[in-house]
Amino acid sequence: MPVRTSQISQGRPGKGVGLGLAILSAVAFGGSGVAAKPLIEAGLDPLHVVWLRATGAALVMLPLAVRHRVLLRSRPALLAGFGLLAVAGVQACYFAALSRIPVGVALLIEYLAPALVLGWVRFVQRRPVTRAAAFGVVLAAGGLACVVEVWSGLSFDVLGLLLALGAACCQVGYFVLSDQGGDAGDAAPNPLGVIAYGLLIGAAVLTVVARPWSMDWSVLAHSADMNGTSVPAVALLLWIVLVATVLAYVTGVLSVRRLSPQVAGVVACLEAVIATVLAWVLLGERLSAPQVVGGAVVLLGAFIAQSSTPSKGSAEPVASGGAERELSARGTAA
Repeated sequence: MPVRTSQISQGRPGKGVGLGLAILSAVAFGGSGVAAKPLIEAGLDPLHVVWLRATGAALVMLPLAVRHRVLLRSRPALLAGFGLLAVAGVQACYFAALSRIPVGVALLIEYLAPALVLGWVRFVQRRPVTRAAAFGVVLAAGGLACVVEVWSGLSFDVLGLLLALGAACCQVGYFVLSDQGGDAGDAAPNPLGVIAYGLLIGAAVLTVVARPWSMDWSVLAHSADMNGTSVPAVALLLWIVLVATVLAYVTGVLSVRRLSPQVAGVVACLEAVIATVLAWVLLGERLSAPQVVGGAVVLLGAFIAQSSTPSKGSAEPVASGGAERELSARGTAA
């Protein structure tokens, strides 16, 4: 079945740009943990950090929400899906899982999302998937297991595993919903507007979960320790909000529209590698030999998956992504 692409996207070098945006998004997301950990160690609850992250980003994007308020009438389901899955769902499920199973196990399960995206494309959308893309996912998942050193502590708490799987499913929703509207041309929903409303909805949901009225606000007035260096807590929070959330979501959504949900999902595995390297450099958490090897395998898997993407404007059936559902210039959002 021929692939439909928008006229605008056919003339763009979208694959290279999309890969660059996906890597930038992974770097931005990967930097969230390095900034959040000192805040948590300074006395903030992890869920309170998540709430501050979503709420701060929602306030930054509020002018865009007002500008694109027509989306409330035209795409209410899309806005709700992005807010509930991509913002609130991933964060709430992941942090809840951490209370019951080791961090490495939870992270590995969450980043099974690329494999789940391929399953969605193959069995729900009934579109073919190339062997190269599937092999890239397998490599990335295996490398990720080494990066997080999943063997260092396993727990088979059923609820914890289900919560981590819930985070992975919510992340699938993020990648799949980011690919919606590509055939709508100029009528496609504006990506920045959808992100803005998704953050507002996510912040509202997280308010109920995190109960910020019980937060120790005084922590933000002091400094936090980052591997022996005193850093203002507000500066760390600004990094989390502006870089690890606003920039990360915007570049992530724009990368999906140029690659595909499944390819962008594999590249997103780089987040775990980046987070580990940043923790090594900034927090003094050293890398072991298996983590270094695992990081290289993740990179290799991501490269294989994205290199199997058909060229832009190609009429080739959907395999590993690329041309199947590109967004127009005005874009589509999560």
